[in-house]
Amino acid sequence: MVGTSSLMHFMVDGLCLCCLYLLLPVYVDSGAVGVILTYNILAFMTQPLSGLWVDRIRERHRVLLSAIVLLVLAVGVAIVCSWSERGGVPALFLLTAILLGLGNSLFHVWGGKQTAVETGNDIRALGVFVSTGALGLAVGLVFCSWSLVYGLLLAIVATAIIYVRCDVRRESTSVISPNTFVPRRWLTSERAWMIVVLVMLFVAYRSYTGEVFSRGIAKSEVLILAIGVVSMLGKMAGGWIALRMGVLKSLAVVLAGVALCILFRGDSVAILLAGIFLMNCTMPVTLYLANDVLPGREGLAFGLLAAALIPGYLLVVYM
Repeated sequence: MVGTSSLMHFMVDGLCLCCLYLLLPVYVDSGAVGVILTYNILAFMTQPLSGLWVDRIRERHRVLLSAIVLLVLAVGVAIVCSWSERGGVPALFLLTAILLGLGNSLFHVWGGKQTAVETGNDIRALGVFVSTGALGLAVGLVFCSWSLVYGLLLAIVATAIIYVRCDVRRESTSVISPNTFVPRRWLTSERAWMIVVLVMLFVAYRSYTGEVFSRGIAKSEVLILAIGVVSMLGKMAGGWIALRMGVLKSLAVVLAGVALCILFRGDSVAILLAGIFLMNCTMPVTLYLANDVLPGREGLAFGLLAAALIPGYLLVVYM
């Protein structure tokens, strides 16, 4: 099941980016920057709220179905947008971004919760789930077309229906709650939230550093795809490295590597890709830590870390 949700992650991210970028030429003079910002804020900053819902609902497949409905509506509105002349109906472009952002938010938190619960917070599985979105973004950007949008949407709907049917069948036969994480005895509520805040600050710093690090180098389509692949592999590898070396030791080694890449960055594409790989190695580790100190609230944990990405992004883009 983790493989299926990871595949959907790839498709959902590709669909969202592709939809928005197809409409940019039409609405470039009608507040397109504000619309893209709206999408990013809704897609990331609403994830803590989505996480609260996911944590409270037993039939989590309803969250997935809600996300799919929003994405289908978004594509429908986007199609109407594409029929209008330049700047014809800016409100529809905004509506597309809102629907995509909310659908994206629900899907990601559902996937993060589902992966954590199904695998007992296995750090390797967390890395696999979060990894595929990076490749989806790259594919959606490089191969952006309406044909890709239609193909991804059909694949998402079909995969979600199959997944939900299997999930409902498993829920009906399950007698043990999958939420089996046990908090450590020393971990009081205050200490847990202190750790979560520290992890969020680290995620925000990682987002800022990543944006700064990757700037200044012209990105061809080949390089964009390479970055997507390297990002995906870094997130996957991060879980395995942490399992092998231990969480804290793996973080220390990876961050030392990142520091070296930043120090010797220059215009080297090889160093750029190495730095991106190492930065992404930390993603499953931070998610694992947040889940570990918030047992039973994995949706909220995922959402909080996703929301923490936005401040670092905004600092680079708008300052």
